[in-house]
Amino acid sequence: MLKIGLIGFGYWGPNLARNFNQNPDLELAAICDNSSDRLTLAGKSFPETKLLQDIDVFFNGTELDVVAVATPVASHFYLAKRALMSGRHVWVEKPITDHVEQAEELIGLAMKKNKVLLVDHTYVYSGAVRKIKELIDKDELGKVFYYDSTRMNLGLFHQDVNVIWDLATHDISILDYLMPIKKVAVAASGCFYLGNGICPKSLLTIYMESETMAHINVSWISPVKMRQTLIGGTKKMVFYDDNEPSEKVKVYDKGIDFDFSKEDLYKLKVLYRVGDMRAPKLENHEALALETRHFVDCVLNGTKALTDGEAALEVVKVLVAAQKSLRSSGTLVKLE
Repeated sequence: MLKIGLIGFGYWGPNLARNFNQNPDLELAAICDNSSDRLTLAGKSFPETKLLQDIDVFFNGTELDVVAVATPVASHFYLAKRALMSGRHVWVEKPITDHVEQAEELIGLAMKKNKVLLVDHTYVYSGAVRKIKELIDKDELGKVFYYDSTRMNLGLFHQDVNVIWDLATHDISILDYLMPIKKVAVAASGCFYLGNGICPKSLLTIYMESETMAHINVSWISPVKMRQTLIGGTKKMVFYDDNEPSEKVKVYDKGIDFDFSKEDLYKLKVLYRVGDMRAPKLENHEALALETRHFVDCVLNGTKALTDGEAALEVVKVLVAAQKSLRSSGTLVKLE
């Protein structure tokens, strides 16, 4: 059994702790948080777990095989690096870091130490996203040429990152998983009406090769909660609504065909194709539980992590470029 220690018992930490505790191959050995109130709460749910406020005691005085980091992004690099240097496997919350160079260093260190580095891009493990991936891989959609998402709600405001780093991270990871097409450039616009330097609403445009494009609309200041994605293919199209209790994924046999007349190149006929809609059956599992099982498999059997450091690095590259574009009023930023 692997002994795992969790750093951070804030917003997401309880979900991680619950899934780690329920996995038969993991022992939730320790939880570390600088808040005594959060540790008291953790103790009520996990009475047999060691509770610590001192990070040095956590690393040096606790027997651990795995360290999970669920703290603000600015601390990810230091904590994940310390865990890897101490010979532990690492689970780190998204995004992996807020600097490309730091993400690259963690990837290199994990390889050097021969340790698993998994980044918690949870949506990649959801039944809905996995079903869409299956449809794309089976060529049911044809050539996929756009990804258009809206992810908004009222709050939760963060003081350390803006809405791009908080919400757009989800869609960039989903985009990479579903459509692993090389990204060329990013443009991001947003509003700063609060006057605190934090952007609560933004629109990202991601340009990719093969004339493919993605639009990601994110907001903390919406009166309604929306988690909707449209994916367009030359054969079929997908509508994914994560707020739906059932039928989250709907596949539409709709689209357009262009008929170029040989007699007159200036004439163009647009043919609209309208067919049936179906809602495929999805895997019935909690994404975080599946991700936890996958992580354990990676540690015990050497399986390559689906959301490993390299996958997480691609997300950070887009986030950094989007941040640069945002600061320059939406200027197009090319990706190396």
